[in-house]
Amino acid sequence: MAGTYADWRGHVIVCGLRGLGLRIVEELSLSGVPAVVVDDDPDVRLTRVLAGWGVPHIRTSSRSPETLTGAGLAGATAVVCVQEDDLRTLETALLIRQLREDVRVVAQLGNPAVGRALTQVGVAVLDVAGLSAPSVVEACLQADTQEIQLSGELFTIARAVAPEAGSLRELYGALAPVAVVAAAGGEVSVCPGRDHPVAAGDGVTLIATPEELRAAGLNGHARPPGQPGTGPAARGVRYLRHLVVSLLHVADRRLVLAMVTLFTVLAGATVALRLAFRLGPGHMSVLDAMYFAVETITTVGYGDFSFRGQDPWLMGGAICLMLAGALFVAVFFALLTNAIVGRRIEESLGRQRITGLTGHVLVIGLGAVGMQVVQQLVAAGSDIVVVEKDEHNRHLGQLRDMGIPVVIADATLPSTLESVRLASASAVAVMTSDDLANVETGLAVRDQLGPRWGTTPVVLRIFDPQLARSVKHSFGFHYVRSTAALAAPWFVGDALGLDVLNTFYAGDEPLLLARLTITPEGGLHGLAMNDLAARTRVLAIRRAADRAILEHPPRRSTRFQPDDEAYLIGPYEELLTVLRRDRPTPQAPGMPDLARSAAKVNNHQTARTGEPELPRAAIWKTGPLC
Repeated sequence: MAGTYADWRGHVIVCGLRGLGLRIVEELSLSGVPAVVVDDDPDVRLTRVLAGWGVPHIRTSSRSPETLTGAGLAGATAVVCVQEDDLRTLETALLIRQLREDVRVVAQLGNPAVGRALTQVGVAVLDVAGLSAPSVVEACLQADTQEIQLSGELFTIARAVAPEAGSLRELYGALAPVAVVAAAGGEVSVCPGRDHPVAAGDGVTLIATPEELRAAGLNGHARPPGQPGTGPAARGVRYLRHLVVSLLHVADRRLVLAMVTLFTVLAGATVALRLAFRLGPGHMSVLDAMYFAVETITTVGYGDFSFRGQDPWLMGGAICLMLAGALFVAVFFALLTNAIVGRRIEESLGRQRITGLTGHVLVIGLGAVGMQVVQQLVAAGSDIVVVEKDEHNRHLGQLRDMGIPVVIADATLPSTLESVRLASASAVAVMTSDDLANVETGLAVRDQLGPRWGTTPVVLRIFDPQLARSVKHSFGFHYVRSTAALAAPWFVGDALGLDVLNTFYAGDEPLLLARLTITPEGGLHGLAMNDLAARTRVLAIRRAADRAILEHPPRRSTRFQPDDEAYLIGPYEELLTVLRRDRPTPQAPGMPDLARSAAKVNNHQTARTGEPELPRAAIWKTGPLC
């Protein structure tokens, strides 16, 4: 085994196949980069997919130096560690760094403390949940703008609707168009030219500096019109309203009866004191009578009024009033305490009924991705309600410390969705780790939303790409997200030297913003920017000769020079094509033909889906990623 791949050069070793690992291998194969997979406990179905692609698979532990040597570590461009267990990932990454200090190592870890420690020894650490959550949050909030930083300078991705028919140049001037989503059919045109025609109602995604957007009259909105405010004052008002409504909700019949009785006694005592209590030559005022009645009922007695010297019947009535008042006050506060404590217990057990909230985001599923979505929604100022089926979920304590309502229940039941006020929610994110559970929950949400289905964003997390497409087209879900599909470009980019900065969607098309440093004597050296692929745009460039200036937008006739930093935007496959053009992979004897391997991937997906034009359409079904 050691002699089979030890002579390879320029390949990538992928440790771990389930979930994200297979998606990374697919992306590498489609981009012409050979890969070797190391996994000692693979899924049989996944190994068949690898065999169809012609990708070598070593079925031994990646924590063995002999295994890594046999996988060709000496000539590998990078190693990607995406085992399901963080401990295995940690051990593998540390071993690789000991065996070879200069190889790129990219690892998936969910623990931030361990991740920071690995970063200190030269390992690039990525978290799938943190990489995929922003896309879910973006869909939930339906924001018109998204801010990004390019080399310290602020840019904004703005989404607009074409007010009339015309070319992009006529409607938006010199702003850089990223994508056009046709209102009829939803077809996406990526990185169109400024002379591209658009129809009224088409969605247009542009990227520019905030000043350029303001000059063009496109300021965008951080949230859709009509959504509740997100400032501290607005959130405080909503919290107070929620508290009052919650207390009214927990008030049972006994508490209401005790309250009514107490106020009846208070009113009767006030009237009696007003009419019968002599205060000097006259009678008490209404305010004094009420004050003295409350004093008597609560047995406070400040000494400012006294029944001494009053009629005997009034003194006897005062005795009865004090005894009855003490009893009613004790019963009332006991019932009130019971209601509040009961409400608190319900919150702790996740069994409360949400009341008084409107415009909140409903998050279903509290795994690693769901938790990241919640945290980012909180940072955006949104009200959140979480539904989780597992009462022993490790994130529950953290959410309760944050004051976020959590309901422990089955979200597929209509009664559960009603209890969390789905009818008044502004968005729903279904984030469990089970594809079938997410589909069932999404369909239940669709049924309960009724006429609001078309206007309320519902985001489904689905791992299987074919199932995602089927659910989207068959059931009308507009926002279907795969954590593996969103995270894989970051891992492959880090492994190959493409620095992915951001991912976002234009219609159904996932787009990436990445930074590429031009390699001296590489394929891009001296190339004019207008000679790049049509679906790729150079947004900005920082020259090696003058790092203080960021050229935006660069002229299309501008040519790349060694060590220039180019900021590219486009589909992932196109950016990888640009990367491979700049840094061709050396092919050692014994390595598979790269074009033939990529053709096998395309043939595989064509046979299974009939859609060869979709490079992400390889079909598989595995367990949950996170």
